[in-house]
Amino acid sequence: MNLADLREDYTQGGINRASMKPNPFEQFKEWLKVAHDQKIPEANAMTVATANKAGIVTSRTLLLKGLVEGKLQFFTNYRSQKARDLEENPNASITIHWKELERQICVRGTVQKTSRQASKDYFNLRPYSSRIGAWVSAQQSDVIDQRATLAEREAVLMEKFPEGSEVPCPDFWGGYELTPTYLEFWQGRQGRLHDRLRYLADGDTWALDRLSP
Repeated sequence: MNLADLREDYTQGGINRASMKPNPFEQFKEWLKVAHDQKIPEANAMTVATANKAGIVTSRTLLLKGLVEGKLQFFTNYRSQKARDLEENPNASITIHWKELERQICVRGTVQKTSRQASKDYFNLRPYSSRIGAWVSAQQSDVIDQRATLAEREAVLMEKFPEGSEVPCPDFWGGYELTPTYLEFWQGRQGRLHDRLRYLADGDTWALDRLSP
């Protein structure tokens, strides 16, 4: 396989300022709805990149779980690598890529924890297995000896919290919300002359500009 030969042309059209909404969050919701309506698997999947105080960057795929008052919400273990990074450096970036639509959204901003109540409310909406799983992975990102260790923990926790009973939200698990200062909407075009429309925070308003591809 020659990686240099792997390429596709983009043919689904373009975007311009006139087609974009004044509020980037309304534009975000519109594109997300299109992806959902097109039945793209896990249309809310996003890459979240964080960096520690030494500037070492780590990225991973998570699921966007809320667009609330101009903030992007996701939930995770507060002992994870991402949580440790955010404790040292609250700046993060998010990229959502919809290959089928030849689109992506890139977001930059600062991150803080959601309220404890918001974490509990979302946790209680999760399937039973996911709630148990949050307890099983209490030491997320730590080294474990073997996978059987997880199965043993799971069995103990399922006995402690049987299906149908309340599984409390762990104090080491909860939500984050990213407050954007930068949102870029990207649409593939032929010849790699892609469209890039960027919203940049300007006080309480947003400046919209076209970027060179």
